[in-house]
Formats: sequence, C-alpha cells, structure tokens
Amino acid sequence: MHRRAFVKNSTLSTAAMLTSRGLRNPIADEIQILNPQNRVPVSFIIDDSTALVNLAYYGIPQFKEVFPDQYLQNWKKLPREIPDSFVLEFIEWCDNQGVKGKYSMVPYPACTGWLHRFIPGWTKKELEASLKIVRELVQPNWDIHSEMISHTRVINTKTGMPFPEPSANFMENWEWSQAKSADELGEYIAYSLQILKDAGLHCDGVTTPGGFGNRNIPNLARGTQFAVKEVYGGKVAHFFREVVTDKNQSVQPQVFHAEGLDGEQASCSVHIIGCTGDWFGGWDGLTPGDADRFITPDLKEGRMVEVIESGEPAIMVCHWPGIYYNGDKLGFNIFKTVVQRLHEKYDHLIWMKLSAISSYWAAKEFTKIAVSGSQVDLVAPFDCEDFTLQVPGPLTKAVFKAGAKTIVLNRVPSKKSLQKNSWTIDGSNTILCFDLPRGSSRIEG
Repeated sequence: MHRRAFVKNSTLSTAAMLTSRGLRNPIADEIQILNPQNRVPVSFIIDDSTALVNLAYYGIPQFKEVFPDQYLQNWKKLPREIPDSFVLEFIEWCDNQGVKGKYSMVPYPACTGWLHRFIPGWTKKELEASLKIVRELVQPNWDIHSEMISHTRVINTKTGMPFPEPSANFMENWEWSQAKSADELGEYIAYSLQILKDAGLHCDGVTTPGGFGNRNIPNLARGTQFAVKEVYGGKVAHFFREVVTDKNQSVQPQVFHAEGLDGEQASCSVHIIGCTGDWFGGWDGLTPGDADRFITPDLKEGRMVEVIESGEPAIMVCHWPGIYYNGDKLGFNIFKTVVQRLHEKYDHLIWMKLSAISSYWAAKEFTKIAVSGSQVDLVAPFDCEDFTLQVPGPLTKAVFKAGAKTIVLNRVPSKKSLQKNSWTIDGSNTILCFDLPRGSSRIEG
C-alpha cells in the first residue's frame, strides 16, 4: 500500500477548475507573466515531521494492525524520537544554503499526544522548547502544515478520540476521506489547524497523509480553503496532495475555487504538486536513497534537471524519518549532495515557500493587465512578491505606483540581474519585477 500516490500518468481531477489561463483572465499575447525574478522556483517538502515524535516508530504498528501482511519490519528498532538537536542542525544548514520549503507539524502524532498540550514520554518543558524552535527558527523560511490530525487513525472531532474501528475506512491514509463533502473535510482540517494555532504556529496550507483525498481532490481543495480562511483568515490556501514523476506531465500548481475576485474577499485554493519521489531515505528506515535520481554527478540528468529545464516549479519531496534515517542522517547527507549539485549547475534558481509559490500562481492566473503606450495598469485580486512581467517596447524608466506608494524601479543590465523593484530591457521588450499588491497599481514608463 503506497502511502502517497506517485503519479506517472496524471489523473488529477479538473472538475472544479479551469486549466487554461485564457479562460480565466485573457491578456494580450505580447504580455507575459514570467517566473518570479525570471528564475525557476525550487522548494523542499518535508512530510511526517512534528515535535519530538518519530512518526514512523509510532505509526507503523498502527498501519500493521490494518494491513497485517505488510509493515513486517521490527519497528521497535527505530528511534522513537527525532531530537531537536537534529532539527537545529538541519535548519542551520538549510538557512546557510538559502533553502526554503514546507515543514509539517502533525498535531496529534500517531495518537501519542497533543502538540498544544502534552505528549507522554516528554516533559512539558521539552515540548515547549521544541515548539519554540519551530516558531522562531523554522517558520521564517518554511511553511508550517498540519498533516491532518494524527496521520494514522481518524479522529472523531466531537470527542477528540480515535474512532474505535482499526480499518482502512477509519485511517487518515486511506478510505475515510474519499467520499466526504467539502464541508466535512473542511471541518476536519480546521480541527487540525486549530491545534497548531493554539500551539502558536501559523499555517496557510495543509498536507495530506498517504492517500487522504486522492479521489476527492475538488472537495479537498474546497475544504482546505474553508479551513484556512476560518482558522487563520488566509485568502490563498494551499495543499500538497500529489507527486508527478512523469516528465511528460506538468507539475505547475493548480488553482481551484477562485471566488470574489472583484471584491475585498477574494479567495482560492492552490494544489501544490511535488516532482520527485522520496529518494532521500525511506520513511520506514528500510530503503536508502540515491542522490543521482535527483541530479547525477555530471549534473546532466535526473528528475530535478528535467523539471528545472522545463521552467516549472521543481519541488522535492521527503519524509522526515527518512532524512534522519535510523539516526545516521543518511537522508540529510543525500539532500546536502543534491542541493550542492543544483547550486553548482544553476545560477537562476529561487528557493520559495509553498505559500509564496501559491500566491504567485494565483496572481498569475487572475491579475488583469493592460498596456497603453509606456503605462502598465494592473488590477490584482491577490498579492504576491517578485511579480515579474514582460511588456512590449523598451521603456526609458519605470515608476511603480499603488495608492500613496511610489517606487522608482532600479534598471539592471540583464535578465539575470533582476531582483525586487528592478527592470531591464530585453530585446524589444521590457521586463519588470516588483511586489504586486492586491487592488490597482500602475507602472509608468
């Protein structure tokens, strides 16, 4: 039983979305919205992480109870804890490399205890110290996600107790979510988010454990949108559900359920798609990883090379127990190798949190743009950072105006030099990069 669907032939539902930008918001052919800073977004998704608890140690016996002919390894040999010292080591290295991504905080990890209250086996002081690391050191560069509630048994949100039946029908990883309405999924997701909010964490999105909602994506998208808005007030919710490893399939984010685009309460839900399998170290401590599947030593091949060369967001996927990998950090060392190879080969990557990628794609889909001579007018229902736009004609200057704000953009010599609040001439076109606010704004040339 796969814990997550690694899609080779895309079966992602499009029932509740429009897949063509032309259908959403037509703009003139000569206007192009480029990637942020004209770079390729990259990110790193960490699943099965939480405070202190090694989810594999506590989760495997629960999975085995449902599928007794599987999960046959001696799970008692796994470390029961992934220590904060490792979290600090990992985050420090990532910060030094500029790495950004998503870090799950399972609220009730494998039914051991609650992040906002206590976890048996660890003191309240130890739990609070672990949460403080996430709040202060992880959150700046990583989105925090709930991964539903327990990642194992489905929880009755009226009682806070697991449903008594240990079957696929009452496990978060499998059947329970497949026929639920958007309201039912939204209630469940909101319950998980409220625990993290009570623990002092902020979330703009969620991660699905295993197969949660894989046959119910439109309702999962809508439920996530409801829950994020209800608990945190977020207007652009996002969720990580699928991984696509077929080079013939797109991995661009998918925008669902956009509404209120002409008013003050615009909102939508964005499906973030990973592009790699977990090739760092198996979540169950059984399968060593392989850096070459991401990018080979000669820097010429690998899944990350395929996606980066396509220009779409290249988002790697791992499981936290596999990064720690039985305490010997095998997955972490493979990740270091992959990042070092990527940075050696490419000088046009931009590491982004999933929330930033989601906001960018929502703005890309729905911002209205009109060019008249040397003036560019924009009306955006969603804001984002580093909005990068190519317009026809060489400008002689670029002044950004939004309400009372006026910023003179800095001219740079080439596309590779673009950064926030800058512009450049590229042939017969002008490329501009600036933070896009919600509402009306203008570039004057």
